Amino acid sequence: MSEDTAKMNIRELRDAFGAFMTGVTIVTTSTDDGKPLGFTANSFSSVSLDPALLLVSIAKTSGNYQTFSTTGHFAINILAEGQKDLSNTFARPSDDRFAQVGWHLSENRNPLIGDVSAWFDCTTHAVIDAGDHALIIGKVEAFHSAGYAGLGYYRGGYFTPARVSAEVIAGPKVIVSAIIARDDKVLLTRTADNKWSLPSKEIGKEGADKALGEIFTKYQPEASASFIYSAYNNTETHYQYISFLCSAPDEAAVSGEFVSLDDIEPDAFQDGALASMLQRYRKESQLKSYGMYYGDHSNGTVRPLLS
Repeated sequence: MSEDTAKMNIRELRDAFGAFMTGVTIVTTSTDDGKPLGFTANSFSSVSLDPALLLVSIAKTSGNYQTFSTTGHFAINILAEGQKDLSNTFARPSDDRFAQVGWHLSENRNPLIGDVSAWFDCTTHAVIDAGDHALIIGKVEAFHSAGYAGLGYYRGGYFTPARVSAEVIAGPKVIVSAIIARDDKVLLTRTADNKWSLPSKEIGKEGADKALGEIFTKYQPEASASFIYSAYNNTETHYQYISFLCSAPDEAAVSGEFVSLDDIEPDAFQDGALASMLQRYRKESQLKSYGMYYGDHSNGTVRPLLS
């Protein structure tokens, strides 16, 4: 232990690091004889787009350290919100963590786990010494994003951003809508007067989470919510409108249709508030940097969110 570290309370330092909300991943590779290996990690980060690089941190005391630092290839599997048990499996000692897991071997001989939010198949670009850990930087050779909401980790516990947000919204005059996006298109519906609208539902006693689930069932069962994109009050109708930004693994809608926002004029939407919100979404989706709108149906502020 260094002299500087000795002056610190390690438990408090760990707790302070835990204040940063992260996603949860399973890092995988295989040995020369084909045995799959993997461990749970939230110390993952993107590094570069050109070239495509990412990194994960691994403790030098880990039983996986020697293999992952020398094998020359590894994969990052970003867990979906329903895969908490899978995270726990790969975080605990086990003779065969893959025994009850659906997976297949990639072209780079890395186990890719089924039903994850996204995966990155990598070759090792560099291994950098970093104190009691090492940073393994991977060059992305292939990747896939399924569009599922991810599993989060914060102060020692799991969370899903969409569910946490949904549970605090409830009331007799709240309407939830879903911006279900796929590539550069959004799932829209037609109103009785042939205007474009979002899939929406008024919240009942069960709360926003139940309403969102019913929207997905009716329009796109495989969709999942990421975060609240807009929350505003209509001062004329006295309704509160909550819009969730959602994603979908494909464009096979049960009802409604995926439409490019580039093809729709503002006056073709149900109302001006919706037109303004989707115009903002169109710009932000191109930049991959999103904000959350607070206010009423005519005036408000946009608070930036992490992209």
